[in-house]
Amino acid sequence: MSEIDDTRDGDAPRVSVVIPAYRRAAVLPRAVDSALAQTMADLEVVVVDDGSPDDTAAVVRAYDDPRVRYVAHETNRGVSAARNTGIEAARGDYVAFLDSDDEWLPRKLERQLAVLAERGEGWVGAYCDYASADLPAGARIADAVSERVFRADAVREGGRELAEALLSMRVFMGPGSTLLVERDALADVRFDEGLSIYEDWDLVLRVLARGNLAHVPERLALVHYSGDAPADAYARNDRRYLDRNAGLVAALRERGVDVERVHRMGLVGHYLHEGRFREAARYLDARALADPGNLARLAWWTLGGIRAALRA
Repeated sequence: MSEIDDTRDGDAPRVSVVIPAYRRAAVLPRAVDSALAQTMADLEVVVVDDGSPDDTAAVVRAYDDPRVRYVAHETNRGVSAARNTGIEAARGDYVAFLDSDDEWLPRKLERQLAVLAERGEGWVGAYCDYASADLPAGARIADAVSERVFRADAVREGGRELAEALLSMRVFMGPGSTLLVERDALADVRFDEGLSIYEDWDLVLRVLARGNLAHVPERLALVHYSGDAPADAYARNDRRYLDRNAGLVAALRERGVDVERVHRMGLVGHYLHEGRFREAARYLDARALADPGNLARLAWWTLGGIRAALRA
């Protein structure tokens, strides 16, 4: 059951901004304020309190702005369930997602809507680039190298080709804070509540089965780093994510793109990040090491793993 504060009068807004929140009372105003500061003011902000034991309710209800709405879960159900509740409460023509510890630049929604107006029929949503805040120095270097070396020629927008690029980790779009999509395109699409990682990528793949996504090549969202999930959680979620999209995985394999090998290499990095060399070795595919880029990544990850092991 959910508690819904539905007091907004007037016509439905152009955009519903969905912000899932759990124990984020201290940083939640940053996200809400950035949504309310958009140059495209015809919006509502739906904050879904996912059973928080802190002052989240008081923080939201302190806003003297009819565009802010409060929805509450009685118990903590997870970020996917919170976003799904937000989708169901949304009344806008479009739904935009924003994590409670992230923020937007003021023209984010304006630029996305403008690009969609240029694209026309068949384009059901848009995402933008983002900047990362609070990343450790090593992670910043690795992110920059990956963007320039491994994803330099990736497809950035469209339909099936974008889905393939996302599944094969050629595109990292951060849809939890960058995605804007037509509400009609979400009519029978929801986040998988069995996923706590990759749940936003999984949703994007389902949206792409219904239409194209445009790319706004501007850093209009600021994503704040709050730590990595455990490597074991990545492994569990990765398996479910690939199984849910097995048809696309198989189609790519037939064309010579081994998506599962790409994902296993990613898990090697997560385990090495924790200094767990034995577990990393289980996922290491010797054939992947034929790629000089993978060799470079493995060397970098191993160095990080040694540092983690020494700290432990």
